[in-house]
Amino acid sequence: MRSLHGSGLVLGYGRERVVHGVDVELEPGRVTALIGPNGSGKSTVLRSLARLHALDGGIVELSDDDGALCDAAPLSARDFARRVTLLSQSRPHPSGLRVGEVVAFGRHPYRRRFAALDDGDRAAIAWALELTGIAAMVDRPVDRLSGGELQRVWLATCLAQQTAVLLLDEPTNHLDLRYQVEVLDLLRELADGHGTAVGVVLHDLTHAAGVADRIVLLHDGRVRCAGEPADVLTAEALSEVYGLPVEVEHDATTGRVRIDAHVGRGSLARV
Repeated sequence: MRSLHGSGLVLGYGRERVVHGVDVELEPGRVTALIGPNGSGKSTVLRSLARLHALDGGIVELSDDDGALCDAAPLSARDFARRVTLLSQSRPHPSGLRVGEVVAFGRHPYRRRFAALDDGDRAAIAWALELTGIAAMVDRPVDRLSGGELQRVWLATCLAQQTAVLLLDEPTNHLDLRYQVEVLDLLRELADGHGTAVGVVLHDLTHAAGVADRIVLLHDGRVRCAGEPADVLTAEALSEVYGLPVEVEHDATTGRVRIDAHVGRGSLARV
């Protein structure tokens, strides 16, 4: 089991800084949700943890076999991909391939160039297909899949990579209610049953409250607050960050959180 930490992350696009000294810790067996309004830096932070966005400052560290944190930068792309995988928002739409062939892409970090799948590869692919509920679609052309079905295929591809750290950027996009719940349940299963360190960007605050052990609330590229859901999802913090009146109710018995934003022509004026 491995952890992934980003410390003092400073990130930008050209000369424009968009993330200012953010700390994020992803620990084994825990789901950490990054939330915040559009433009707050959530996806940029996640991409930097996946080494897909260059750091202007700070460090990304990955624990080694002994649990000690080490700079992730010197790792080769192959070695890093055996430890960390990312389900991004933007993915290619494969054409002319079947579901099983796409999911097999997740085994590339373990295979020599042009090498055939071995028994370990096939077992990992079968496990990922089963876990995401698409085993019955293994021979279907991806061109005939709905957006939600294709989303699950890409998630299975990430799982076939069998990394200790899983990063997901808005994984419930394009999914109907049932599949949204199934994906969130899967994240909990990966954390609770497999010790995976999960980092996920979510817009739906109710989803974040239900799935996360820890929440990081970002605002203007900085951490507004971080901690357990009940400590972060407060009316004061959410109203400030989202710029409209928000009410939050915590049910002490069930642990559920209810979040209501005031909707109406005068909502923004009341903040």
